[in-house]
Amino acid sequence: MLEKAVNEFSKLPGIGRKTAMRLVLHLLRQDDAMVEAFADALVTLKHEVKYCKVCHNISDTETCRLCSNPQRDASTICVVENIQDVMAVENTQQFRGLYHVLGGVISPMDGIGPSDLEIDSLVRRVEEGGVSEVILALSSTMEGDTTNFYIFRKLSKFDVKLSIIARGISVGDELEYADEVTLGRSIVNRTPFNGTN
Repeated sequence: MLEKAVNEFSKLPGIGRKTAMRLVLHLLRQDDAMVEAFADALVTLKHEVKYCKVCHNISDTETCRLCSNPQRDASTICVVENIQDVMAVENTQQFRGLYHVLGGVISPMDGIGPSDLEIDSLVRRVEEGGVSEVILALSSTMEGDTTNFYIFRKLSKFDVKLSIIARGISVGDELEYADEVTLGRSIVNRTPFNGTN
């Protein structure tokens, strides 16, 4: 039983076997009510958390709190790789528009193509009208740049401004690890995207 629990914990990102063993031993020292509450919280999380039908952010309703907030600027969409990036940009308190979570970036080496991402739903959002600017806020990696260019090609036929966050974020850095000040300045100082920058 102990080995099975350690194996399951070690499947989590960033958790090696030693940390998994520490977590399992910690849970064994807790009373039954705490462990049951922990297990129940995980099961509830898996069954009740949904993905927003508009932006694909996590939500406990059909439409997330950001997309349903009338105070947000619905004409500006910030395209990000994952949910952690939404949280990172929100923490800057510099962006008042809406988001679009792709669920990854194009990476042929990992077998991820455009059809594996939420790119078509982004195109539909722009096609429906009301969007004046799309900010590409993907990590400055080769995969992020490839995805930026692919989206640029898909959206170039629409009358929409395409911009990219300022490269205050170092090339090769993951967006979620950028400090809030740098990320905030990158959002505020975004530049037009022409398919080559």
